[in-house]
Amino acid sequence: MKLTFAHNNFNVRSLKASLPFYEKALGLTEHHRKEASDGSFTLVYLTDGVTPHLLELTELKEWDRPYNLGDNEFHLAFDVDDFEAAHALHKEMDCICFENLDMGIYFIADPDGYWLEIVPAK
Repeated sequence: MKLTFAHNNFNVRSLKASLPFYEKALGLTEHHRKEASDGSFTLVYLTDGVTPHLLELTELKEWDRPYNLGDNEFHLAFDVDDFEAAHALHKEMDCICFENLDMGIYFIADPDGYWLEIVPAK
């Protein structure tokens, strides 16, 4: 038996806010989506167009408050081939929430406060 990664999920308050952010900040585009038959939720799967891994964004239609992310000690990491260009874009977008200069990495926060790590490609 072999298990492989399929996707990660983040629940978001607004796909209208999240989809443009993920496309502009990380180059992720919609792979496919699923609408609940009763209209209670929408799932949108994002792809980087290179790897098979997907990010699932779930919008619950009746959710009326920010998600409790606790201490936000979890994150997704992204390799980037042009670290300086990515940093400049994210600085312009004002979404950098933490930088670790000693490690040469930084984190951005999405509209719901999820942290995304940006790592220079090796």
